Amino acid sequence: MKKDKIHIHWYPGHIAKAEKKLKEQLSLVDAVIEVLDARIPLSSGYENVAGLLKDKPRLILFNKSDLADKSKLLSFAEKIEKESGYPVILSDAKNSKDLNQIVKKVVELSEPRIQAIMQKGLLRRPARVMVVGMPNVGKSSIINKLTRSSKTKTGAKAGVTRQQQWVRINPQLELLDTPGIIPMRQDDQTKALKLAFVNSVSENAYSNEGVAYELLNLLSEKYPEIVKNYYNLDDSEITLENIAKSRNWLVTGGNPDIERTAIYVLRDFRDGKIGKFVLDDLEG
Repeated sequence: MKKDKIHIHWYPGHIAKAEKKLKEQLSLVDAVIEVLDARIPLSSGYENVAGLLKDKPRLILFNKSDLADKSKLLSFAEKIEKESGYPVILSDAKNSKDLNQIVKKVVELSEPRIQAIMQKGLLRRPARVMVVGMPNVGKSSIINKLTRSSKTKTGAKAGVTRQQQWVRINPQLELLDTPGIIPMRQDDQTKALKLAFVNSVSENAYSNEGVAYELLNLLSEKYPEIVKNYYNLDDSEITLENIAKSRNWLVTGGNPDIERTAIYVLRDFRDGKIGKFVLDDLEG
């Protein structure tokens, strides 16, 4: 099995372009919905998010909470609420039971800016909000959930490019229908690996075998019994080789098909088939 430490990288040009676009979008809104992946609630956040978003109030969503170990999530929510000063809601893009709570909270967070506009003699307008987050944390799914019951697009606003479309959620709230992508940096390779585990990194930036190897190492530390039960490993070590043998994924000569196994392990994890996990450490 591959044991060399892998390195995940991005290109500075892509980061600069994403930052520029995000800043343009942020100038249009009163508040933001920051989407984090509940399986890596710390690692899927931007280290300097306050500096990036400036003074924009934000609602933080732990998305894909249906794939996460909920027994641990509340402690992470408490930590992030305390450190950021903003509310955290556990969310699942497949379920709309938290929809009213999300809408109510972002309207509330937008109110100070609406009041400031009205004090300048302008009429009250709906709050304007956008969804931001790392790639593939579920931003588009959250937008779709919010707009499911209201598909009325209000068109471009003054000074806004025609690509920027707004959707009226209710008389109090308008949502920018394009997600804001928070650019990733490569400084912290531990965080980069976790982003790769949940498919927030382009597959061009890593090998499936290397990432699957690191994922199994981490799961062996945190949730060994769940992984062993899923792959019928009994007392065997949690390795790609042993999983391949257990599943009978073999190549010529009876050798384990490591590449195929790596792809399936990553897919099983990402789809929540192995179990529900939180891979971050509360103090870290």
